[in-house]
Amino acid sequence: MKKVLLALALCVSFSGMAQLVNVTSIDKVNIPESAVNKVAAISPQGDYILVTTDYNKGLTKYDLATGATQVVTQAQGAGFDTKISPDGQTVVYRERSANKKHLQMKAVKSKNLTTGAEQQVVKPTRELQGVAIDGNTAVAVNNGKIAKKAIADGKAKVSAPVLSTKNYLMYVTRDGKTTELAPNGKAYRYIWASLSPDASKVVYCCSGKGAYVCDIDGTGLKSLGNYRAPKWMGNDMVVAMDCKDNGEVFTSSEIVVLDLSGNKQVLTGDDVIAMYPLPASGKIAFSTPTGEAYIINITK
Repeated sequence: MKKVLLALALCVSFSGMAQLVNVTSIDKVNIPESAVNKVAAISPQGDYILVTTDYNKGLTKYDLATGATQVVTQAQGAGFDTKISPDGQTVVYRERSANKKHLQMKAVKSKNLTTGAEQQVVKPTRELQGVAIDGNTAVAVNNGKIAKKAIADGKAKVSAPVLSTKNYLMYVTRDGKTTELAPNGKAYRYIWASLSPDASKVVYCCSGKGAYVCDIDGTGLKSLGNYRAPKWMGNDMVVAMDCKDNGEVFTSSEIVVLDLSGNKQVLTGDDVIAMYPLPASGKIAFSTPTGEAYIINITK
C-alpha cells in the first residue's frame, strides 16, 4: 500500500490566549509536488482531498488512506469554491468557458465519484453568483434565482438559505427571495464568505478590514481580526490564515483557529507557509505556495 501521509516535525505553536483544539499531528500529503498544486476541498468524512491548480483548472481526488487518484474533471474554473456532498460521493463544481463574443461564461456541473455520472445544474451563464449543496440537492444562485438538481435519491429540495456574492457584495437567498447583505456597508468588497453549518451565521473577509462574523440577517457583527480565507469549523469556531507578504509574494502564513469570543490558537509554525485552510471531520487541510499539501489532525 502506498504511504500517503508523511509525518512532519513541524513546530506547532500556540498563542498565549487559549487552547481551542488539540493538535495530534501535522502530516504532509504525498502528492506530486508542483508550484501549481493547491487543495480545493476536503471530503466531509476527511478521507480524501481534491487538488486543483493555482488557476483552478481541473480536480483530482487523492485518497488519504490508499494513495489512489481519480481525475474528476479537467474543467477550467473547477477548483474555485468546490463543493462535496455530505456522503462524499458527489462533487459540484464550476466550468468556465467563453461564448462567441469571447465573454466569460460559467456553468455548474456535478459528478458522482462512484458511477462517473455527470449532470448539468446550470447551463453557461454570465450571472452565476454562488453554489451550494443542501442534502441531496445541488443548488446554484443565477442572477438572484435558485437553480436546483437532485444529486442522489429523492426530489431536489432547498431548505437552507444560500449565500452568494455578486460584484463583491454578499447576498442571501431564502424562500425564493434574494436580499443583499452588507454588514460593513457597500463601500467595501466582501470575499471568502461562507455560511455556518446551522445556517445562522456568515463569516467573510471585508477588504482592508479583515475577517468578520455576522448573523444571517446582517446583525450581530463581530470582528475576528486581520485574517484571510476564513472557514467555519463547526458553528462556533473559524479556521483562517494569518499571512504577510512583501507586495509580490507571501513571506509567512500561519493557520489559526478563532472562536467567537475573541480567542485565538496558532496551529502551525514558521517553518512552513500554511495557506487556505479547509476543515472537515477532525482534520484541516492546507496548501503551500510551492504546491505542497498538509493535513492537521485535531481533537477538541
